[in-house]
Amino acid sequence: MVLQSLLKNCLQLPCILRTPKAGFRSTTPGGLIIQSVSNDVYQNLAIEDWIHDHMDLENQQVLFLWRNSPAVVIGRHQNPWQECNLRLMRQKNIKLARRRSGGGTVYHDLGNINLTFFTTRRKYERLANLKLVVKALKALRPQLEVHVTDRYDILLDRQYKISGTAAKLGRATAYHHCTLLCNSNKFVLSSVLKSPYKGIKSNATPSVSASVKNLFEEDPSLTCETLLDAIAEEYATQHQMDPRITLINPADETVLPGINTKAKELQTWEWLYGKTPKFSVSTCLNMVYKGSVLDVKVNMDVKHGRIEACSIDLPEQWLPPALCGELVKSLTGSRLCPNETTTLAMALLRVCPQDEELHSRWNLLCENITTLM
Repeated sequence: MVLQSLLKNCLQLPCILRTPKAGFRSTTPGGLIIQSVSNDVYQNLAIEDWIHDHMDLENQQVLFLWRNSPAVVIGRHQNPWQECNLRLMRQKNIKLARRRSGGGTVYHDLGNINLTFFTTRRKYERLANLKLVVKALKALRPQLEVHVTDRYDILLDRQYKISGTAAKLGRATAYHHCTLLCNSNKFVLSSVLKSPYKGIKSNATPSVSASVKNLFEEDPSLTCETLLDAIAEEYATQHQMDPRITLINPADETVLPGINTKAKELQTWEWLYGKTPKFSVSTCLNMVYKGSVLDVKVNMDVKHGRIEACSIDLPEQWLPPALCGELVKSLTGSRLCPNETTTLAMALLRVCPQDEELHSRWNLLCENITTLM
């Protein structure tokens, strides 16, 4: 409790945000610049939550710098099935994360810089933050043609998006975070941010697609470290503070009490998928069986990531109606998850008659059903 009370006093934070790995680099009371030593998206998002929940930002603003290993990050009110290619992400071991802020979906990798500006709600001003980033870029490379749009994006050469933005406004504190495309894998980015799922109807917040370009394509001499230093220096200049960066370990409970619990919460199925606004799927599966194409109509209502209602319309006599009915019954109430659906299908298959033709048809149907997930 004593430590928690100290954390409420922002003037004590320079003493608390000291990591054994990096040591502490002193800052003036006007602000603090910290950088995560982790590339784990859940740990870094947890730092955002921790600062938002624990720090009194009335007398001290904070800039948080971080980079992630490959991950797709969706906004708080978005639908992952609608926003990204979950199947491809599973194949490539690309993580899915859901922010606590709004906004659209972004792809992160080590070629992407993330910046989070923390202030009181009263001092929150995302336009000023983005102009700060632009000023830092121009100071570093005057030839860069970059500007902030009315949508709070940063464009390169007036057509390529290099930075998206989102925010969370709390009762007393707020944060604004944005990305900066430096040397990201654009092929993977475009592949994973393209949903293959058809027939989705949802009121979830949709992303707005845009043409993107890496800063390194414009100037190969740039590095992520150079850009981070330039932004930190400009931030320090504007806030009249020490420009040095404090490195922080987001797994260190002695520095950030409760941080690991926050990181684990962000990895749960209930948060990643269960927070998805209610939606429906109405599609037709074109199954190929022994040279013939069969049309299978599937309708599902999904709430909290679980199948609330389901119907499967098969060609007559292709499967016993009772067996298809059991599949619908099993799917209802289950997660919209390929692993869970496969487990349910295998359990039903074990009680089916030992008929090779029947089993072959059943497996084909279930494999196609899982493509919707």
